[in-house]
Amino acid sequence: MCGICGKVYYDWDRPVEREIVGSMRDTLLHRGPDEQGMFVKGQVGLGSARLSIIDVEHGHQPLCNEDGTVWTVYNGEVYNFPQLRERLERAGHRFTTHSDTETIVHLYEEEGDDFVRSLNGMFALAIWDERRRRLVLARDHLGIKPLFYAQLGDRLLFGSEIKALLPDGIDRRIDPLALHDYLSLNYVPGPRTIFAAIRKLLPGHLLAFDAGTRQVEVNRFWDLPRSTPASQTRGRNSEDVEGTLLTLLREAVHDQMVSDVPVGAFLSGGIDSSVVVALMSEVSGQPVRTFSVGFQEQSYNELPYAKIVADRFHTDHHELVLEPRAHDIVTAMAGCFDEPFADSSAVAVYAVSKLASGHVKVALSGDGGDELFGGYYTYQADKLAALYRRLPKTVGARLLPRLADMVPTSDRKVSLDFKLKRFVSGASLPPLPAHVAWKTFLSEDMKSRLYSPLAGDLNGTSLRPTVEVMQEHYDAYPTDDFINRLLYVDTKVQLVDDMLTKVDRTSMAHSLEVRVPLLDLRLVEFVSQLPSDLKVRRLQLKYLLKKVAAPLLPEEILRRPKAGFHVPIPLWIKTDLADLVADRLSPRVIAEQGLFDPQVVTGILEAHQRGRRDHSRNIWSLLIFGLWYERYMN
Repeated sequence: MCGICGKVYYDWDRPVEREIVGSMRDTLLHRGPDEQGMFVKGQVGLGSARLSIIDVEHGHQPLCNEDGTVWTVYNGEVYNFPQLRERLERAGHRFTTHSDTETIVHLYEEEGDDFVRSLNGMFALAIWDERRRRLVLARDHLGIKPLFYAQLGDRLLFGSEIKALLPDGIDRRIDPLALHDYLSLNYVPGPRTIFAAIRKLLPGHLLAFDAGTRQVEVNRFWDLPRSTPASQTRGRNSEDVEGTLLTLLREAVHDQMVSDVPVGAFLSGGIDSSVVVALMSEVSGQPVRTFSVGFQEQSYNELPYAKIVADRFHTDHHELVLEPRAHDIVTAMAGCFDEPFADSSAVAVYAVSKLASGHVKVALSGDGGDELFGGYYTYQADKLAALYRRLPKTVGARLLPRLADMVPTSDRKVSLDFKLKRFVSGASLPPLPAHVAWKTFLSEDMKSRLYSPLAGDLNGTSLRPTVEVMQEHYDAYPTDDFINRLLYVDTKVQLVDDMLTKVDRTSMAHSLEVRVPLLDLRLVEFVSQLPSDLKVRRLQLKYLLKKVAAPLLPEEILRRPKAGFHVPIPLWIKTDLADLVADRLSPRVIAEQGLFDPQVVTGILEAHQRGRRDHSRNIWSLLIFGLWYERYMN
């Protein structure tokens, strides 16, 4: 695992500044504290900060082929590299290390741009082809590892994190559409970033820059396979499906435990992380090291469930209860991200990553299970909404929302009032807008009122509803299986820019590599093609995964309702974070930013304090934006 960066001038005769590449690389030392490397020659410079996992002694980066004409920097793990290496050695390639990085160089020599189709793993990489004067960037199929780039007037920059591009003096103007989407989603969906000049390379995409023609091309090399219609699989033996799934799960966990350094696991007590720990315990020669985080507020505390799993598999278990002093951990967590990111569960992942990093260098997690197997409450709501829409308009669109609004608010985790109000707010809408409404925070109307009249870019006609981000993916997956269609949308947007972003930044802030076996390519391609009735059967979430997991896990874990990694933000805003909120969202600070209307922000705070509305999630979003703005724009 590493942090990578680089710079290429379009002009062949213009040499890259070594000190700039060094400064870019040094912003990524938290991702790779073990070793730093650099390759600078003529118009190109590559930098690497390495976290040594495989071939600790010899896998130095940047790394080249036999004659020094192909160079690479690489962040990630390729799990099928032993098989690829065998094939390449038979073709005559000579290896000088045992690292997966060298496999990438020789595979590119052998297969050209198609090399990336042969990789099974998580990766973000750059290849400089000296003979062809060509730079290739690639990001793994599902976007587990990040890669950012900026295509400027005279140069191309890239890096594992946005901060790696900033030392080259890049323009920090805010992208108004990125901010617009952040306020709805609590994260910025790709390919945009909060900075107008910087873009995310999308998952499963390859960027090629030809220095001869000065052309940049971005192409997709992989997409999720389409599901098979249920009518074509009705006669299929369910035992075969379950057996194949269990085999793939075992292979994925086994392959991702390969490491030259200690490996552990995040354990939340949910079915996804519990399955991973169960399968790890089958192949580990010693107790699996597991790590969990909990809260003093009991409705948010999942530690008892994690302890059940830890006891069942006799793991070397480590727990941490977050103390009420939320201020310090919130500001530390916010500092991991180079753009505003307000998924509050990042606080918990930050804490468990810090805990794990004191014991291991690699941890496996259960991320991806909700998008792959159908684990979110929204999929239940999607099915119930089909019945709700049959109600008379006066009942479904008017009466029931008014009644739901009268239910008292609660600080408890995913409380009944929260779920009820969220459901009726979107249930009357068409399927995709309803699905998006249940996942969004500030509505389009609230955003339009929030923007300051002085912020011209936020009041122009260029802004469009955030639902259009999802609509593009929804339209790209035409099928009558609408749950699979929504799973596709969530995999393309929420999984990448929320879930995987959260885990990458908070874990790498502690120099911890996190692997996600449920997103193994073989597993994803198999499950994606199954009809959604095997994922969400009636209102039962993760139907197929629970059947396969039944012989492995304690009954209490299989029976427990969907929990999620929630953080007591509504309570913290009233207590530990009250001073921070008052300071960062004061009329003076809001006016200085010039983006939001101070009176509207004050109105949101007052309505929440008086108990008229639960605006805790919107306040959290504005607070996180304020912390980001102070760090990057002031």
